Order: sequence, then structure tokens, then C-alpha cells
Amino acid sequence: MSLIVQKFGGSSVANAERVFNVAGIVTETYDKGNDVVVVVSAQGDTTDDLIAKGNEINPNASKRERDMLVSAGEQISISLLAMAIEKLGYPVISLLGWQAGFQTSSAYTSARIRRVIPNRIRKELDKKRIVIVAGFQGLSKYDDITTLGRGGSDTSAVAIAAAMHADLCQIYTDVEGVYTADPRKVKNARKLKDISYDEMLELATMGAQVLNNRSVEMAKKYNIELEVLSSLVRAPGTIVKEKSRMEKMLISGVAKDTDVARLSVIGVPDEPGLAFKLFSKLSAKNINVDIILQSIGRDNKKDISFTVGADRAEEAKAALADYVENIGAKEIVCSTDVAKISIVGAGMESHAGVASKMFEALYDAQINIQMIATSEIKVSVLINKKDADRAVSAIHEKFFEE
Repeated sequence: MSLIVQKFGGSSVANAERVFNVAGIVTETYDKGNDVVVVVSAQGDTTDDLIAKGNEINPNASKRERDMLVSAGEQISISLLAMAIEKLGYPVISLLGWQAGFQTSSAYTSARIRRVIPNRIRKELDKKRIVIVAGFQGLSKYDDITTLGRGGSDTSAVAIAAAMHADLCQIYTDVEGVYTADPRKVKNARKLKDISYDEMLELATMGAQVLNNRSVEMAKKYNIELEVLSSLVRAPGTIVKEKSRMEKMLISGVAKDTDVARLSVIGVPDEPGLAFKLFSKLSAKNINVDIILQSIGRDNKKDISFTVGADRAEEAKAALADYVENIGAKEIVCSTDVAKISIVGAGMESHAGVASKMFEALYDAQINIQMIATSEIKVSVLINKKDADRAVSAIHEKFFEE
């Protein structure tokens, strides 16, 4: 007998037909003699709809109240799935995040999991029940409901798997696994049989919307083997684990992120320490910075450009406003009309010319590069948003069709 954690996203439970489809997958796993814990997201666009309803009432509502509002979405989906499983004749119980033992930080809308104490889950499994847990949520030390941010249900599932030493954590989605590019946008995108944690983490961080990057970090930390597979098509998925193929593909995938903004601080005095102080202002606001480009100083001035999430752009600009004025910089320029395109692959470490091949693909497609960032297993470029899909297709064709 194995303990299996299964996570189903919003599209997998979007309507009654799909809820019963998920119930069938869960009960089939249970019938094989396994203990089953299921983590579920809110149905379809429920979270977006709840946010819209909140904005109708008060667009400046506190983050605490926003968490109270959006956490209702998962409560609906876990109860509906439990009802479907009951109708099929199986013992089942649904639990909210706090009932399942999720203790989090107090950072509303983007809380971090402090610990999971799965005592209630174990008691219910001992009663031979299927346990359905609301993803994306937990409880702070102040007994307030918190949410984990977009994609948080993936993290919830991996956290349960880690806390309970599960034998497998399956992430069900609307695609059949991890692909070399988004199969809905790129023809001939290939499904990967397996992929390493590091490669998956880079793809997730760079915009591939298959797994949440925090869930991959946690899986790597606790060595939880993940399987990404489809809830709509019964087929083997992609295994995410410590090491993948003996002979590495040159790259594992091409990712696109359009939820990005470029900020440029123009005319910064060319003096030591000013860049440090600038980015410390953003760090104090927990604003993550990705690609950074600093121009060569001329006339004792330089420009510093960097990228942040589009939803944090105005906050970042506001956080720097006084500092920029005080140091005598000229202005802050913000643009959300950009996209980040990345290639990821452990094979880059032992192959020269990967970046130039990517740049050649963009040149052939007449797409201009604004910024570049590299690591051992990743190359990212910032381009105009309107060129994003064309860029992904051109790069994918260059690496996978030749």
C-alpha cells in the first residue's frame, strides 16, 4: 500500500462533468489499495471572479480581507468533489487548509508555509477515508486565513507529500506533461519523459505554467518525486526528479513570461553603493528582481534597467521615487509592453554556442533583444511583447527541428 498525493487544478474541476472525471481518477487510485490525499484548486475562473467581485466593492481592500474572500473558492471545489466521491459510494472527507494542519506566515496573498502538521489527515486516512484538502491556503499565527499566491495549490500538495513522506505526488493539469514549449501555442512541441528539478525550476520560474516554482523548490528540498500528467487524457506524464536522462538534450524547453515589466532608472550618478541602495529598497518591499542591466558610465552618469513582475511594477516605481530624486537621477521609466523568453537545459553546461544559436533564431525572425541574462542552465532575453509567441516558435524550431 502506498500513500499518494494527487493535485487537481481549476480546469480539472471546472464543471460537474470534470468533477466526476476527477472523482473517477481518485477512486481508481483508492481501489488499488492506496491511501489517497487530494489537493484541489478553485473551479475554473472562480478566483478571478471573486477578485472582480471584491474590486466592485472596494478596490483598495486590505490583503487580509482579500484572502478571506478568495479562499472561499477552494472550499466550494473540495466540497463538490467530496460530494461526487460520496455519490460513487466511497468514504471521503473534505478539509480546509487550517483543518489539514497548514501553518503559514502572515504575508497575506503570498504567505509562506511554516509547517504542516497532518494529524487530522492521518486520523482520516486511518479510517480508510479519501481526504480532500483545499489547496492554496493556511492559517497564520494570528489565526487568520492566508493564501499562498498564484499556483499555491501545487505547493500545498508537495508540502503534504513532504510532511507525510508520500510515495508519489501527482500534479494533474490540462496538458499531458511537461513539454519543450507550450503545446497549445507551438506545433510539434515534444512531451518530456522526465526532467530534473533544476531544469523544471528554471522553466517554472521563467513562465512555463505547468508547475509553480515554489512547489518545485520544495520537491527538490525534500526529494519528492513528482509526476505531471493530464486529468483529461489517461496517459503517462512527465516525471520530475533529481536526475534525468543519462545523455542530456541540449535544452529541455522554451518558456515565455508576459507577466513582466521593465523599469529603467535614468541618469544615476556613477558612484559606489548607489545600485546596492536602489535594490535594497525593492528588497525591503519583497519585490523580486530578475534581469539586470547597467550601462557603462558616461559623464559620471549611468542607467540601471531591471525587470519585475508586472503586478509589482507600480509598487516598485513608487518605492524608488524618493530615492531616485534624492540621488539626482533623471527619471524612472516603466514599460509593461515586454516579454521574457527563456531556454533551459542542463545540456548547456557542456555545449558551447547555445546562446548564439538562440540569438540567431531571433535574428532570423527579425526580433530585437532588449536585455539578456544567463546562468549555467538558462538563457533569458527581454523582447517586445507582441513578438513573444513568434519568438518562442522560432527558437523551438531552431533547437528541435534542425
